Formats: sequence, structure tokens, C-alpha cells
Amino acid sequence: MFGTILSVAAGGALGASGRYLVNVGATRAFGHGFPAGTVIVNVLGSLLMGVLFVVLARKGGNAYAPFLMTGVLGGFTTFSAFSLDTLVLFERGQAGTAGLYVVASVALSLIALVVGAMLTRAVLS
Repeated sequence: MFGTILSVAAGGALGASGRYLVNVGATRAFGHGFPAGTVIVNVLGSLLMGVLFVVLARKGGNAYAPFLMTGVLGGFTTFSAFSLDTLVLFERGQAGTAGLYVVASVALSLIALVVGAMLTRAVLS
């Protein structure tokens, strides 16, 4: 059990570091007006979750799930940041932008997960 916790913690550190780097890059590329970094990590993380979901199940790699899915992807994607970004936009008086942000984040993340799973199933078939 302790080994699994360490594995999750190590993965979380990697994922959180990746999220930070994406947010820095997105802010430099797009500015502070829209939380593009959070959208990018949520969509990319969902795509990777779809891939891992299929690969680990088909290849008997569920032992790696705590590190990869809970740790790395759990640290990389975060809906707590999503929720905070939505609140900040709303409190700035940008209710329409907040609504667009919510719809885009949720819809694109779900689509990315399905695409990741479908592509991986096609490659592994």
C-alpha cells in the first residue's frame, strides 16, 4: 500500500509540473484573458486518459494505473482550477465567457477521451 501511495505521489509531482509548464506556455502564447492553459490540460489529459484506459485494460497493465492515471494525469488535469477559472470569469462580469469556457472544457474533454479510446482500439486491433 505504501509503495502505491509513493507511486501516486511521484506521478502527481510529474503531472503537476507538466500542468504548470503548459499554463506558463499558454499564458505566454495567449495572454491572461482566457484560461487557455486549463482547457489545454483538461483536453489533453482526457485524450491521454482514453488512451491509457484502453491500453492498460488490454495489455494487463492495471498495476500502472495508480502511477499513470491517478498520479500523472490526476496531477496534470484539474477541475479545481477549472472551477476557479469559471468563478473568476463570472466575477469579472464575463458570464458569457464563463459559460463558453465550461461548455468548451467539458465537451472537448469528453470528445478527446472518446477519440483517444477509439484511436487506441483501432491501433491495437
